[in-house]
Amino acid sequence: MREVIKKHGLTASKALGQNFLFDMQLLDRIAAVPGSLDDQSVFEVGPGPGGLTRALLQAGAKVTAVERDERCLPALSELADHFPGKLTLINEDALALDHGSLFDGPFHILSNLPYNVGSALLVKWLSAPQWPPQWQSLTLMFQREVADRIVAQPGSSAYGRLSILAQWRSTAKLAMTVHRSAFTPPPKVMSAVVHIVPTAQPEGVDFAKLEILTQTAFSQRRKMLRQSLKKLPGGLEALEQAGIDSQRRPETLAVSEFVELARLLS
Repeated sequence: MREVIKKHGLTASKALGQNFLFDMQLLDRIAAVPGSLDDQSVFEVGPGPGGLTRALLQAGAKVTAVERDERCLPALSELADHFPGKLTLINEDALALDHGSLFDGPFHILSNLPYNVGSALLVKWLSAPQWPPQWQSLTLMFQREVADRIVAQPGSSAYGRLSILAQWRSTAKLAMTVHRSAFTPPPKVMSAVVHIVPTAQPEGVDFAKLEILTQTAFSQRRKMLRQSLKKLPGGLEALEQAGIDSQRRPETLAVSEFVELARLLS
């Protein structure tokens, strides 16, 4: 990978949130997280020079990669030539694309996500109206702080809106941590890979209601629910109907309790 970078004169763009991974053993481990990818369709966002892309292709996957940075396209095109018919490249902004329309059937999502769009893309995938979604699993690299928020349990300082959105109809686990020194250039923070698999969706719950409920509740996480939810129409009534003490703080509620509140609001 270092030779590829040198050949094409590539440097990581801070504006695009890029940090390149060169360690192929590490990249192979990331590609193995969802299980066998042999002949599976995989969606990758921000492949950069193609380190993870190479690992996915070597694992037998058929990869559709969206790369906004035109500087990286020649290196990725060379990779496509080495794996004929296995790599499709799209030079677009991943946030603006309808990802499901790129595939005829189910697919996995694996990505060393650009730091500046990671959370926005995650919420986009978690908010799929069709459930189970078209994607079968998410294997995503985040800053460690964001990864901790995704898998956090009630009562922890990391627990919040992202935890609930990721866990109310999915299972989320920390697959591995990645030291900052593994990247070029090394970021200021540690990173981690999160693995998310969709599960059954609770009945009668609207995602939009759950999203606004959690956003409102955690906008003042140090305050009692009666203070934060009084701004949400029907919020205090939902608390009473659910039998939840309005003096509790949002980080003490289980995911199932937020689901019940969202069901009542829905």
